[in-house]
Amino acid sequence: MSVDVDLQLACEFDDLPTESQFQKWAEKALLPYREHAEVTIRIADEAESQELNSQYRGKDKSTNVLSFPFEAPPGIELPLVGDLIICPHVVFREALEQEKTFHDHFAHMVIHGCLHLLGFDHINEQDAMEMESLEKEFLADLGIADPYRDDIN
Repeated sequence: MSVDVDLQLACEFDDLPTESQFQKWAEKALLPYREHAEVTIRIADEAESQELNSQYRGKDKSTNVLSFPFEAPPGIELPLVGDLIICPHVVFREALEQEKTFHDHFAHMVIHGCLHLLGFDHINEQDAMEMESLEKEFLADLGIADPYRDDIN
């Protein structure tokens, strides 16, 4: 069982998580579902995040994490699950607003993004509850508090 993480640092930001942290977080989310997985995690600035969010989601603003699942052609088995684009500037602002540590919120974004790559979503309430439950479980296993603790819902 293994997860290969291709970490791409496309911008400068102080106190980014280490490669081993990214590895641990990706493994936590992917290994329950895949024996072998490959994921690219690209750390992008706000301009790149905004451009991709606008192009692929129709939202003209930077965002915390974007997930781009990989779909192999029929009959071809590849371990690649897809790409995550994470904007540390947005993650940092959200961590401050939500009174979380930067690295704990980053862990949440990696796990959240990896679950999207596996096909989980939060479009309807039932799917959202399932996805959030998994996120809480995986983060708790890592010693990280419930990221939804302050939700009103």
